[in-house]
Amino acid sequence: MERDPLAETLSWPFFDAVHREVAAKVAAFAGAHAARLSDHHDVDGSCRNLVAAMGEAGLLVPTVGLSGPLDVRTLCLSREILARHSGLADFAFAMQGLGSGPISLAGTEAQKAAYLPRVAKGEAIAAFALTEPKSGSDVAAIEMTGRVEGDHVILDGEKTWISNGGIADFYIVFARTGEGPGARGLSAFIVDADTPGLTIAERLEVIAPHPLARLAFEGCRVPLVNRLGEGGRGFGLAMATLDVFRSTVGAAALGFARAALEAALARVHTRHLFGAPMAELPLAQEGIADMALGVDAAALLVYRAAWTKDSGAPRITREASMAKLFATETAQTVIDRAVQLHGGDGVRSGTKVEELYREIRALRIYEGASEVQKIVIARQALAASVPPGPNRESAV
Repeated sequence: MERDPLAETLSWPFFDAVHREVAAKVAAFAGAHAARLSDHHDVDGSCRNLVAAMGEAGLLVPTVGLSGPLDVRTLCLSREILARHSGLADFAFAMQGLGSGPISLAGTEAQKAAYLPRVAKGEAIAAFALTEPKSGSDVAAIEMTGRVEGDHVILDGEKTWISNGGIADFYIVFARTGEGPGARGLSAFIVDADTPGLTIAERLEVIAPHPLARLAFEGCRVPLVNRLGEGGRGFGLAMATLDVFRSTVGAAALGFARAALEAALARVHTRHLFGAPMAELPLAQEGIADMALGVDAAALLVYRAAWTKDSGAPRITREASMAKLFATETAQTVIDRAVQLHGGDGVRSGTKVEELYREIRALRIYEGASEVQKIVIARQALAASVPPGPNRESAV
């Protein structure tokens, strides 16, 4: 009997019946539509079409948590399944969640009513505008300013590497509003794409095509009622949003790794070297063993983090950082090995493993680069290991 990795995963005690239902629904959609609607020669159109199709199929409802807290296991399962079929499909799904996440977590009832139903139906495309030319993983270094004037805030500055930049209907924008120094002086705002003073300064091209842009804000007047939460609470909101969605990046990497392992297994059974299938060669078997081990370990870390969050943990900084770091780094290794096992065909443009090779690289950078995750994990471990006393602060 052929092994079904998804069924095995869903048999773990992390999941309930509702997760198995969602997984079946997403898998059916992905098999029928994900690759068909993904055209790397028209990424803008593809993402619009994918969002619309997923909204019509009801797949986007879990990205906004209208009926309760965001369920991280559902988000992770959806991303893993979609990523196995199409990087663009995964991207389109993920950005509906990340781009509207701050509204789900901190929006007023009026803000939620104005934006979240449209996101869930695929009628509005969301974007998360945090990164700047001089601040990526170091969110506290944001330079964009937000100056309050009466019942508006005036935004000035730039954002860059913004996913869905150029096609989004609204952006969640983080700016320095001055309530305090560093991280204590940031606020978040909902900015509609047609707001005067907001322009698409540059579209950015990358090795795995996705809608990305640099945004310019010049005297951009945003109603103060579009602020999310209280002034000066933007850093905490950004971290809370990433705390939910960082595990899902690991899930997407897991989906890419599973696709690479499947392609590698098919290859070693059908390709012959030295008079025998590659599957009989010890070095090929060693590679397959390492790949299978890495995939299963990544899955356990991803779904441990998701289950922990869904079980009520207020923060999963350590678990989510471990899941993202291990899953993305492992997926890079698994995909590289799959390319190697394919030989020349592994670098042929348009093949699955070549596509995966381009898709995985950015996941080791965005939503906190691998090096930053190591710092986070180390600080968490050190903080938990130092007994109370005068040396505690210096140790962490």
